[in-house]
Amino acid sequence: MTDPPAMDDKGPKVPPTYPPRTPPPQKKPVEAPRPKPSTTLVTSSLPLPGPPQACLEVRRPRMAIKDRRAANWALTTYPWTAAHAVRKVTETVRAWGYAHPKGDVLAQTVGLLVDAATVDEGRRISVHLADQDRMLLVVVLSHTHTGADDMVLSDLAAVPGTAGCGTDTSDEGRRVWAVLSTERPRTYTAAPAR
Repeated sequence: MTDPPAMDDKGPKVPPTYPPRTPPPQKKPVEAPRPKPSTTLVTSSLPLPGPPQACLEVRRPRMAIKDRRAANWALTTYPWTAAHAVRKVTETVRAWGYAHPKGDVLAQTVGLLVDAATVDEGRRISVHLADQDRMLLVVVLSHTHTGADDMVLSDLAAVPGTAGCGTDTSDEGRRVWAVLSTERPRTYTAAPAR
């Protein structure tokens, strides 16, 4: 025989006829959707878009210094930023074992680069230093999107020991750089008259 269902003062216990209560759905999604890149990389091998095609933006490569000694500093733009950058660059160049360029050449080059970047009126600049094949590369980024100003190039080219200099703008901001030789300057003496 079967036992009668358990009874209490309200009647027999039977399963409910309605579904159990479920928690409310989450108000926010678990992970926000990822942003889509706004630009498409284009290589030089692709044809340029014609009138019926959509225009593509060209993303310039970011600056990369690889396989060599390098140092960099992020600095806030103040009136004394150039002197601070000169001290950091000179200390690093001497720690790397270079006796040339002399301190006044480094001070003049770094000062011109930093002054050119601070004219852009950004809140910060970054100074990058690298060496390779007895040459020093000093790059200053202004992190603002202003047009390239070529006025500083003639001043940089006039510094003794400058092997090259340049400026351009990219998505990182304006870049100004100089390449300095670390070789001892040669002195020429006139041959004695015979």
